[in-house]
Amino acid sequence: MNKRLQDSGRQVARLIGLIVLCLVALQLYFLARIALMVVIAPESTAFQRSEIWRLAVDKHEILWSQQWVPDERISSHLKRAVIASEDAGFADHSGVEWDAIEAAWEKNQKAEARAERINQQLDKREARRAQSGKAPPKPAPHVAPKLIGGSTITQQLAKNLFLSAERTAARKAQEIVIAYLLEAVLDKRRILEIYLNSVEWGEGIFGAQAAARHYFRVDAAQLGAYPAARLAVMLPAPKRFEKNPGSAYVSGRAGTIVARMGGVELP
Repeated sequence: MNKRLQDSGRQVARLIGLIVLCLVALQLYFLARIALMVVIAPESTAFQRSEIWRLAVDKHEILWSQQWVPDERISSHLKRAVIASEDAGFADHSGVEWDAIEAAWEKNQKAEARAERINQQLDKREARRAQSGKAPPKPAPHVAPKLIGGSTITQQLAKNLFLSAERTAARKAQEIVIAYLLEAVLDKRRILEIYLNSVEWGEGIFGAQAAARHYFRVDAAQLGAYPAARLAVMLPAPKRFEKNPGSAYVSGRAGTIVARMGGVELP
């Protein structure tokens, strides 16, 4: 009996050791990829490739507009606008802001609880209609909670470069590790340069140059303060905002960002 227990213990220990070895190897792979980015711009990101595949399957066409431009050819207005909108502490943090993650987690918990209560009320209403014998109208769709990420620009880049968009604890943990690797290997200027050249600004529109040409018919270097702020507003939901980039919300929020841009420190 003791021998069986010992054998089982050794098997568990070997399995744990193998898992740890695989995890370490994966982090070394990410580290090597990041080290190359010191001198070589990434040709595409995991997010871009997944989007291209989705468009090819759903729409039977490949939409991809992207042109890499170096840091000096990206308007300082756009850099300030994106930092002011997405990550005010970008110049100072080490890749992760734990207070922002905690605040986002608390807000998401409340949003999920609120959505669950609404959905339960909808289900009860549908059940009462069914019991009354009335022909119910088209069932009301369930409400999805509006979740926020609390991610820094570095974390967003980590996710876009290497990971999927799924919301799991394991994916978030890996995102945080990669963010620290990015900050350890690349300087802030390079992180922001890669981010601005790869982030999505609409369906099939990636990077500052493609966004500037698509929305304003100018190069990324020529973006003024207000157009740059409008692009920054679009980043959390580019597919939604691209349908009406001149909406009252985008315009109003852009004005707020312009007011904050003067206090932004560039790396």
